Amino acid sequence: MDRTTVSPSRLDALTSWNADWRGLRVVVAGIGKTGFSAADTLAELGARVVVVAASDDGQARRHAETLRIVGVADVVLGAATSTILPPVDGQPAELVVTSPGLPPDHPLLAAAAATGIPIWGDVELAWRVRRREGRRTAEWIAITGTNGKTTTTTMVESMLQAAGLRAIAAGNIGTPILDAVRDPEGYDALAVELSSFQLHWTESMAPLASVCLNLAEDHVDWHGGFDAYAADKAKVYANTRVACVYNAEDAATERMVEAADVQEGARAIGFTTGMPAVSMVGVVEDLLVDRAFLPERRDSAVELAKLADIADMVPRHLVANAAAAATLARAYGLTPEHVRAGLRAYDVGAHRIQPVASAAGVLWVNDSKATNPHAAAASLAAFGSVIWIAGGLSKGVEYDDLVRAHAGRLKAVVLIGTDSGTLAGALARHAPDVPVFAAVPGDTGGEEVTGATVMAAAVARAAALAGEGDTVLMAPASASMDQFSSYADRGQSFINAVRGLLEGQAETAKES
Repeated sequence: MDRTTVSPSRLDALTSWNADWRGLRVVVAGIGKTGFSAADTLAELGARVVVVAASDDGQARRHAETLRIVGVADVVLGAATSTILPPVDGQPAELVVTSPGLPPDHPLLAAAAATGIPIWGDVELAWRVRRREGRRTAEWIAITGTNGKTTTTTMVESMLQAAGLRAIAAGNIGTPILDAVRDPEGYDALAVELSSFQLHWTESMAPLASVCLNLAEDHVDWHGGFDAYAADKAKVYANTRVACVYNAEDAATERMVEAADVQEGARAIGFTTGMPAVSMVGVVEDLLVDRAFLPERRDSAVELAKLADIADMVPRHLVANAAAAATLARAYGLTPEHVRAGLRAYDVGAHRIQPVASAAGVLWVNDSKATNPHAAAASLAAFGSVIWIAGGLSKGVEYDDLVRAHAGRLKAVVLIGTDSGTLAGALARHAPDVPVFAAVPGDTGGEEVTGATVMAAAVARAAALAGEGDTVLMAPASASMDQFSSYADRGQSFINAVRGLLEGQAETAKES
């Protein structure tokens, strides 16, 4: 393709909904929730759009039909063509908008990069169209981190709503950011959860406040290495206007802020689960306190909430999430009363260190959201004697540090997942005396091998190993997509299996 067909100057001018997007030739890669919202938005703006996606199932075809109706020029489905960068109206594309799951070395994206065609993600597109004549423009609060993003984002949402603001959690959390930006009424503020994938393709975003909650090894296969992963996470701080929030207990996040190119006047504000220094939010005894957003911060603090306002069960990582959310909310201008009301109204939600049942002295806990070692470490640290259900897609990470740190808590391990060899190896090296079992569906009667039957086998095995005072913790430290459709599907399978087991035991006891 001829590089001269691409016009960066035209793209530079596209900084609002009311800019001239008409006729812009765009290829959208992907037709899931994100790809659909991007294509729909661009068609509404008057761009000429071709959608390319590997999916060719019923949902993809329904999305394709809808997109054609709203004016998308063409939709090309199927694995055979999904790696080819197509022309738009017979000419080279001027822009590619990608779904976040596609890695930079995907053939379609690599072809675009080699030809000089700019690549945006949905977040970059949403930032550029957020301003629209006749509608309010929401402030963005940007949240990333290896773990705790969803909890922190929804806590911020709860605080903003407690202040009477029209606000929503969007982005990686479920509501596509473009859907939030296009809302007919508009929002006062958006709490935007951002994955490292989304940040990789984001350049011009300038949030009011931003945070990287923590940094640990994750998604190194997608990024090509830990350094590249960390660099993409650090992009959350770029252009921040009011507050760059960092984790005082994770030095890597503070270094990110120190290196960030921010707007004049932006402050570095820390959060901690311990005693806060000046310009931090932290914990004093059983109180969450602010020493950052008050004039007398050098010698006093303001109470934001009691730890009991957060949740009945308050593991350390949840306190950290609340402290981060409170810091972001205070940066927006919320009062201590709004922070407190938001925490009191907050629902911790499912699949995040979620107690499922307690029977015969055994506590059953679902933390399917623990999709990497860093998240699983927070779960394991909350309990004593643990039968650990773990395993799944490793995403290229290592488990040695996790197992080494928590081997003393492990009574036994039950492995799920199609390939848990890396985790099994770490257990053999660092917890050689801990019994390790594979969840085999045949253990429950020879059922077809599905995610549900694997989980039922894991729960049955764990029940046979557990005794009074033990916790059966399903915190896989791995992604779910090898045997389940999502972490929520995996978590619900665990809940169903535990309930089925306990109901069966109750029936047996009744009959005897």
